[in-house]
Formats: sequence, structure tokens, C-alpha cells
Amino acid sequence: MRVFVDCDPGIDDALALAYLAACADVEIVGVGTVYGNNSVEITTDNALRLLALYGRPEVPVAAGAGRPLVQPPNLAGHVHGENGLGGVRAPEPTARPVDESAAELLVRLVRESPGEIDVLAVGPLTNLALALALEPRLPELAGRVVVMGGAVQAPGNVTAWAEANIMNDPEAAEAVLGAGFDLSLVALDVTMRTLAGGRWLDDLAAVAGERAEYTHRFLDFYVGFYESVLGERACAMHDPLAAAILVNPELMVVESVSVPVRVELNGAHTRGATVADLRPRPRADDRPAVTLVTEVDADGFLKRMLDALR
Repeated sequence: MRVFVDCDPGIDDALALAYLAACADVEIVGVGTVYGNNSVEITTDNALRLLALYGRPEVPVAAGAGRPLVQPPNLAGHVHGENGLGGVRAPEPTARPVDESAAELLVRLVRESPGEIDVLAVGPLTNLALALALEPRLPELAGRVVVMGGAVQAPGNVTAWAEANIMNDPEAAEAVLGAGFDLSLVALDVTMRTLAGGRWLDDLAAVAGERAEYTHRFLDFYVGFYESVLGERACAMHDPLAAAILVNPELMVVESVSVPVRVELNGAHTRGATVADLRPRPRADDRPAVTLVTEVDADGFLKRMLDALR
């Protein structure tokens, strides 16, 4: 499997990269970075550091968008720390970003290998929207696309209705979800039910080695934030769950729903909401459907995630 990762590292992005890096049959062909959990300068530096830490220093990293298409960015230092990794300084990177932008790198790679490269998008979708503008045939050229984002039948996490990745660039998300990709949406509906709890965190602390040690230190800050939200020592595993579903689709334990999903752009209170047409009838328009992941094997995923860090 060949995968392009678009991300904004970010503590849970770090675990997504760790999951992919541990899969011997996964070739990470490129990483594009975007603002979101921090500025694009910091997320790019973090991506380089994390790829070195997790044993994939050769992967090309391209810096992407530094702001949304329309609105100002809303960074998440309170969730991920001032450096995006909980204040932990990961090992020095052994490479530098490539000269291409993230959108340019993605477009070039899928043009060179049409149908062969899957995309994991776990940050704001600005880079994918820009890539669509560069190459309108992108949905035909890319393989599967797995997006971590949205809240369909669950509360949002930045507003009552909106999830952070979608809310950070609703216009980009609306373009991507309507473009016709073979796209699976891993929303808060499942990620907020996939928690790394105290026992899992203790098991991680007991794993020897640099990768596990650094990851546990990243998670200390993240768990501190989530403890105030959840009322227990635990954290949601948003981005690594999306990575796992891309690589191991059998983690979806029931048949997922194929529905059109739109992003609300104008609501005073609902801007950034992901609105799925869940009515039991054929679609009345030509909006492409996406796969909405509805149920996952959380225990199976958490075991695989721990194994990836050993």
C-alpha cells in the first residue's frame, strides 16, 4: 500500500504517523503539512522530527497551506501544547522540506502513479482543496481517501456542531467532500468512542524504546486536556484511528453508510457542521456519496496501536 499523508502534527497526528510507519507493507510516499494544531512552520518541523523518530526519515515532507481559504486560522495550542507535541522536543530532524508545496507534491505523485496512492487527511482540508484546483482529475487519480473530520451524529468539539478540522476550513471541506473521491469519513461519531484509557496508557509507559517513550511524553499533555473534558484519565484517538481504518478496514465492524455529506458555510451557529443526508430514500441530486464510518473495533485498534509503538 502506498500512502500520502496530509497532516498538522499535532499529538494524535504523531500517533497516526507512528501507526503507518510500523506497517511494513505501507510505503509513505509523501507527507504534506498544514496549519491547524499549530502554524504550518511548526507542523512541518514536527513532521520531519516524527518521521525520524518513527524510522521513516527518507519520506519527503512538503509544507502546505498556512491559512484557510477564507477565514483566519484557529490554532489548537491549548490541546497540543505550544510546539504541537505537548512541549516535548522530539529528536532533531535529519531532512528538510522539499521545494514543492504539499498540494503540488500530491498532484505530482498521483499523476505519476494514477490509482496507486491512497490519501490520509487528518488536518484541515485546505491542501486537498488546493490540489483539486491544480488538478480537477484528482478524484480519478487518487486511490482511497480517508478523512478524519466532522461530527454527524455527535456533538462538535470546537462549537456545538463543528469538529476542528472541518471548522478550520469549511470551504475547503465542502469542496473535498463533494468532489467525488472514494472517500471515508472518520468523524467524532467514532473517534470520541475510541479512547486510550488509563490502563492502555500504563501499558504504553511500560514499553521500552525511544518511540514509546517519546509518544508517552507527548500524550501526557494531551491526556491532561482530555481529562478536563472526559472526567477520566483518557484521550480520544482521532487521527490514528483514521490511519488504522485506511490500512486495516476490517476494523470497521459493521457495514458503513454511504451518504452525501455537505458542510454548512453560512449558519450563524452551525458554520462548519457536517450535514449527512441520512434519509432512507435515493438522493435527489447528484451530490457524490461518501462512506460514513459508523462503528469500529476500538479494542482491536488500541492493541494494534500499542503494537506499533513497541
